[in-house]
Amino acid sequence: MTDTIMEFIQKYGLEAAGTLASLIYLFYSIREKSWLWPWGLVASALMSVGFYQVALYADMGLQFYYIVVSIYGWWYWINGNAGKNNDEVSIKLLSKQLFLKLTIVGIVIYLAILLVLLKVPAMVNISSSELPYLDSFTTAASIIATWMLARKYIHHWLFWVVIDLVSMGMYIYKGLYFYSFLYLVFTAGAIVGYLEWTKTVRGYAKAV
Repeated sequence: MTDTIMEFIQKYGLEAAGTLASLIYLFYSIREKSWLWPWGLVASALMSVGFYQVALYADMGLQFYYIVVSIYGWWYWINGNAGKNNDEVSIKLLSKQLFLKLTIVGIVIYLAILLVLLKVPAMVNISSSELPYLDSFTTAASIIATWMLARKYIHHWLFWVVIDLVSMGMYIYKGLYFYSFLYLVFTAGAIVGYLEWTKTVRGYAKAV
């Protein structure tokens, strides 16, 4: 029995821990609590190791971006509205102009990541990425969506619905079943988060 538990921990422990931290992160995201950011830091640190082990290099690199943005997001959510408490940074709506700018930036990031995934592994003698096009897409889109979350744009939730569904398929293919389940929960959570934040925005309108 002990051997079985140890074998499970060795095989799935890192993935399970990253999944748990990510679920706590999702809970606080939906609730608009700034505690989401430190849990995001923990989840990203754990997941970066796991993605390296299965040669999802863009996803691995994305975790380091998450760490940086989590520090920024934590600061912004606490200090973004001077004189208010740490959970009162206002939710913002995404304008057409900003959406266009983010789309252009996202395409540039996607092409840059794709080029790296197609060329660099052979240059440094590591395993090539098995899913470079999907890996690049989810990474580029996640960079944009995480920035939107840090700035508290409500439409980041809609981005995550698409990102999480594609990511779930990737992780099933790679045999990362904890993360596959996690991203199924993330998809449902993104829908719930959008609906909850929409209620808050309507509350703003009624208060005016």
